[in-house]
Amino acid sequence: MSEARIKISGGRLVDPGNGIDDALDVYIADGRIAAIGAAPDGFSADIELDARNLVVIPGLIDLCARLREPGQEHKATIDSECRAAAASGITTLCCPPDTDPVIDTPAVVELIRHRAQQTGAARVVVLGAVTRGLDGEQLSEMAALQEAGCVGVSNAFNPLASTLVERRVFEYAATFDLTVFLHADDAALSANGCIHEGPLSTRLGLPGIPQAAETVAVARDLALIQQTGVRAHFCRLTTRHAVRMVARAQFDGVPITADVAVPNIYLSEVDTIEFGADYHFIPPLRTQEDREGLKEGLVNGTLSALCSDHQPHEADAKLAPFPATEPGASGLDSLLPLTLKLAQETQISLPDAIARVTSGPASILNVPYGDLSVGRAADLCIFDPHSSWHLDETSMHSQGKNTPFRGWEMPGRVRYTLRDGQIIFDRESS
Repeated sequence: MSEARIKISGGRLVDPGNGIDDALDVYIADGRIAAIGAAPDGFSADIELDARNLVVIPGLIDLCARLREPGQEHKATIDSECRAAAASGITTLCCPPDTDPVIDTPAVVELIRHRAQQTGAARVVVLGAVTRGLDGEQLSEMAALQEAGCVGVSNAFNPLASTLVERRVFEYAATFDLTVFLHADDAALSANGCIHEGPLSTRLGLPGIPQAAETVAVARDLALIQQTGVRAHFCRLTTRHAVRMVARAQFDGVPITADVAVPNIYLSEVDTIEFGADYHFIPPLRTQEDREGLKEGLVNGTLSALCSDHQPHEADAKLAPFPATEPGASGLDSLLPLTLKLAQETQISLPDAIARVTSGPASILNVPYGDLSVGRAADLCIFDPHSSWHLDETSMHSQGKNTPFRGWEMPGRVRYTLRDGQIIFDRESS
């Protein structure tokens, strides 16, 4: 990494983790934050970045980004998506374990880490599989995965064989103080569904996924979390009722956190009326009431993170009839602008919105990023809040161009991204 000393001058510094929202200069040395406000003794900058009329924030942390490598390089690669992340102000990506091969051995963890380091762009942290091959039955060597650097464990979208297996997973993870990342879904209730179950799914003749598929799973998971004391995180909640269940459990002191994906904040089942495959998500887009409940959860802090749930696809993956298309959207390019849009359109303040993509996910992953404390890794995003742009195939950096936000006007344009004190994206030279 670069050893250059950098001064970022004249910007509005928004660092939610330290409660800062002020015009302050930032000083970087040896890849770390050297000082905020006044220069440290003897500091001489090799590079000065002019941030006048710009906003300086910690580098974004995306809680879920499928990089498609290893196993599905025809959709995207670690190189393409780490570079796309850097261009979008994201400095840390969390990769779930459902790669091919599955992240259930230290060797696969090392492979992904090595490939990410080669890009010289965003860093990648990984979740290990809780069961071998994500089969839902045989527990993985979670201790070895933790030793290899996994920041948590998950079974991704794959269901566990039984509540007994889930209890054993939780007990094992609790022994090593590992966070379990849960997708709240009752597989028997959601089986073969592709849209929210309700009058609209009936009218369209599409198999639905009921709200109970999520809430039943949350209730079961909460009971086992309380039984075992494991630290757990609910990934991508979609229903108002589930958010309220989590809020109640948090109030009671249960060690849980939760996040929501960007599409579920802006879109609802109504958007699928045109059968547009870009609106095919699993779990599905829910009702407008659910969408408002998710926004409330973000505002009051029940949902402490907002993530892209990045799932890049090749064009053919979205060309079949709606139920046969592959679910998910490419989300790296839209994470920052739609977070800014959230602050513009709801009761959440800009610092609180930024917290949901910086200090919030950092706390969930228990990683030393997401804020600009002196001594921290110098991960920063510098963006122009006055510049807007349109999201389309030409403006997207991700290899996957599948997005329901195509054509939307996006606020905020990234000017620079720094990771470990190195400039990994400079719009003027890109």
